[in-house]
Amino acid sequence: MTLAPETTDLKVQLRLEESWFTVCDLSRLTPGRGVAALLPDGRQVALFRDRTDRLYAIDNRDPFGGAAVLSRGLTGTHQGRPFVASPLLKQRFDLVTGECLDDETVRVAAYEVRAA
Repeated sequence: MTLAPETTDLKVQLRLEESWFTVCDLSRLTPGRGVAALLPDGRQVALFRDRTDRLYAIDNRDPFGGAAVLSRGLTGTHQGRPFVASPLLKQRFDLVTGECLDDETVRVAAYEVRAA
């Protein structure tokens, strides 16, 4: 059985300073998985879509290991907080705030994101 591809004109956009930046088509995001995207200034962002279609965006660079891998981490929830666990050392980062759930002194940038 072959599933028909999702058809939508919605775009994923991030708030960068005072404007919205279009990153990709919403159909590129698979619920429960991350995708990395390159920003105009050369930074990478990790985008996530959960199974309820809520969108999240945080920096892709793992501050502990230094590699751009957070988009490849496992997603989950802890005490109602959605997170991604780094594939390197398994630290968990809150997808809303960017705060590390395992070391409150560390955080990554979190972005306002929307489908428009």
